[in-house]
Amino acid sequence: MFTLEIGFDMTHSQALSKTTRLLMIIMIIVLFSACGGSSNSTSTDENNEPPTNDTDNSGSVSTDTIFCEYENDTFNDSEYVQEYSTAFWSCNNGIRDLAANGVPDHIVGEFPNMNNPNTISVQGVSASFTLTPTQTDTASQLGGPRGTVGYILNGVKIDAGTGGSCDDSGSNCSLGDPSGGWNIEALGQPHFDFGTDINNAHVQPGGTYHYHGMPEGFIELRGGNENQMTLIGWAADGFPIYARYGYSNPQDANSNIAVMTGSYQLVTSVSNDRPSTDVYQLGTFVQDWEYVENSGDLDECNGRFGVTPDFPEGIYHYFATDTYPYFQRCVKGSL
Repeated sequence: MFTLEIGFDMTHSQALSKTTRLLMIIMIIVLFSACGGSSNSTSTDENNEPPTNDTDNSGSVSTDTIFCEYENDTFNDSEYVQEYSTAFWSCNNGIRDLAANGVPDHIVGEFPNMNNPNTISVQGVSASFTLTPTQTDTASQLGGPRGTVGYILNGVKIDAGTGGSCDDSGSNCSLGDPSGGWNIEALGQPHFDFGTDINNAHVQPGGTYHYHGMPEGFIELRGGNENQMTLIGWAADGFPIYARYGYSNPQDANSNIAVMTGSYQLVTSVSNDRPSTDVYQLGTFVQDWEYVENSGDLDECNGRFGVTPDFPEGIYHYFATDTYPYFQRCVKGSL
């Protein structure tokens, strides 16, 4: 996957005209196409044709025709945004392309806030995903400096981890320095406040709004809180991402809809080097969690193979979950 994010310094009063925004998107796409991607999006594709789901000997599945023409170009008049949110998706020559500005299209919390001093600003986002993802047995770790793990359909990136850490003593902790041996989680712990909002998101120093967990505002826009499987984005390997709900029997579209749970559990043996659990309860750090196969619904990358409304013949797919790890931290497809 190729990903490009460019920050634009703009005040809220400098909202771009639609023509200017489109020209900027076109410039990004032209640059992106030179690197092997392409884009030709038109309008929101809510009534997709059934996928072919052709599977070759390598296990590849075609995702062509599914949300290939998803478009968002709306002004977000939330108090702490006041910018246009743009995202254009298209499928050409075996590639799914995204050109976006990284601005959310839903209500957000207060930014800056006491624990997050950054303001949401327009970005330049270009990314490409294969239309024929191939599931492997290897989990490739992504996120942070290792690359973006995926994007929500509105063009906002997924980044579940943080740059915060503590040393072994627990007396030297920083929310912006990852050099300590114990990596701090943004969600699910009461000790460190990263200033996340109702969408489990916050803002990086460069103005990039991003999700650490369930993107509640976007899910609501997609009608995904109504006990149904809802596709909300694409992972770096080209496989789809769903929100919260899946079939109780992954091979049966007629089975009950159920809330999916991750298969991570708190460690049963706590390292002697860990900061005291009397100070920081288990679950505070990434290292407090371990994957326990079959303890939940999903694998180590918060995914599984099964049927979905968009892929009735089955496909490997990921979930955003209310339980750890919230979003996948790795991908199971070829990169």
